[in-house]
Amino acid sequence: MKTVCVTGASGYIASWLVKFLLERGYTVKASVRDLNDPKKTQHLLALDGAKERLRLIKANLLEEGSFDEVVDGCDGVFHTASPFYSAAKDPQSELIDPALKGTLNVLGSCAKTPSVKRVVLTSSMAAVYFNGKPRTPDVVVDETWWSDPESWYVLSKTLAEDAAWKFVKEKGIDMVSINPALVIGPLLQPTLNTSSAAILNLINGAETYPNNTVGWINVKDVAYAHILAFENPSANGRYNLAERVAHYSEIVEILRQLYPTMQLPQKCADDKPFTPKFQVSKERAISLGVEFTPLEEGIKETVESLKEKNFFKPTRAI
Repeated sequence: MKTVCVTGASGYIASWLVKFLLERGYTVKASVRDLNDPKKTQHLLALDGAKERLRLIKANLLEEGSFDEVVDGCDGVFHTASPFYSAAKDPQSELIDPALKGTLNVLGSCAKTPSVKRVVLTSSMAAVYFNGKPRTPDVVVDETWWSDPESWYVLSKTLAEDAAWKFVKEKGIDMVSINPALVIGPLLQPTLNTSSAAILNLINGAETYPNNTVGWINVKDVAYAHILAFENPSANGRYNLAERVAHYSEIVEILRQLYPTMQLPQKCADDKPFTPKFQVSKERAISLGVEFTPLEEGIKETVESLKEKNFFKPTRAI
């Protein structure tokens, strides 16, 4: 089978991607920031096939040429490494630079590597949603939408994806981007990621839930979509991934049905009307071969995984 590389391999989506690639027989070169940090490496080295076909390599997003060794000899490159913080203290250094410069550094290494047939970029629906158009029940968000950044995280993802498309066009690199909504589902890594924390906050004693309506997608569906985007010769452009669009009040209601005895928030964080629901087109994702895991299943998987990894406060454990 082919050799591929995964950047930021210790992350939430990337860990599942490495797992599925190994299961499919690929040899995987995986970049991590610190080879001596067991929280970044141990769960990857424990995967089936890792002993034979996984090589961990240290690389730094902000260091030009850092990914030359990682990309060397690879048929495909999965660039997933990009920070996701909801509250960065220094947005430029914590979000913008790693996302934008990191993406261009990885693509720069790809441009020097003739073996690379395709790059699959992990972007986000943050680079899609926020274009100033109203998002109401009759509105269908599709891959033609581009965000006019309204927050630092949205800015980081939009700048990085836009710069990536310009770079690959100039260099003649074949690239596909995967744009997932808020990602939930089981955790492989031992650390708490930002999107799983959204569920943890609801079940860990929060008194209110956010007045926010977003798309939701299972982490396993996202990881498989990356592989489909690499393996399908006709894959091209962007692919939005959202199994369902739901307000946080609906997430709380699903949790209440799944766990009737759990203490859950009873009211919204503000008294304003709920942000309206909208639609996200699934047409391109389905054409790629994505089969969506129902939201209810993803929420249950997330909760059970958070329990298993002891992220609950002891008094809230169920």
